[in-house]
Amino acid sequence: MKGNKESRTWSPSFQGTLPGRKPLGQHVFENLKQAIIRGDVAPGDRLVESRIAGALDISRTPVREAIHKLEREGLLKRLPHGGFTVLSLTMDDIEETFGIRCVLERYAARLATINHNEEELKPLEEKIREFQKCLDEGRMDDLPGINTAFHNLLYGLCRSPKLIKMISDLRDQIYRFRRIILNVAPMARISNQDHRRMLKAIRERDIERVETLVQEHIMRGKEIVQRELEKRPKGI
Repeated sequence: MKGNKESRTWSPSFQGTLPGRKPLGQHVFENLKQAIIRGDVAPGDRLVESRIAGALDISRTPVREAIHKLEREGLLKRLPHGGFTVLSLTMDDIEETFGIRCVLERYAARLATINHNEEELKPLEEKIREFQKCLDEGRMDDLPGINTAFHNLLYGLCRSPKLIKMISDLRDQIYRFRRIILNVAPMARISNQDHRRMLKAIRERDIERVETLVQEHIMRGKEIVQRELEKRPKGI
């Protein structure tokens, strides 16, 4: 989602979902983080503690805790005259994330090809069909979630908890990129075609073919995100 040319002050829209058991600061942190990842809060948008606290009818302390944690995670930066703003993705972010992702996911796909049982491929087929149905119906906003579910199912077949955790640690950055890639119907169609080819190679236990397809899939996405970033002087 593009930020406005002039920064705007963002207010939350998740009122009424405050927890009964979860610490309030953690709840605010998780909701703000998801809002940034989904693009509800755009790069350049300004977050102000008092406005967020007022919108949620809570004290500023849990909001401050959440914002400072997001700052430490590199999603926000402090503004000179008060408040915080959402950071844009940079070319370095793209290069690093896609490079790491390529190494990890190639290996995960390799292990999945070796270790899977035939029955375990059915949920992947269902996700491909679900994705295609949403694409045909023009429900583009549903595609990133389905795409993410496909990848999670696929890499779950690698049987390596450590590897799955490493991939999961990149999940938030990957989701931000995935939204950009799948926002255009031609790229979304290519993505689903890639998934079909990957699934076929896994079923045939063609390890080299799977690794090649995964690398091509990831690198194609990287090129799209880089092109989009170049179009937007203030970033994505």
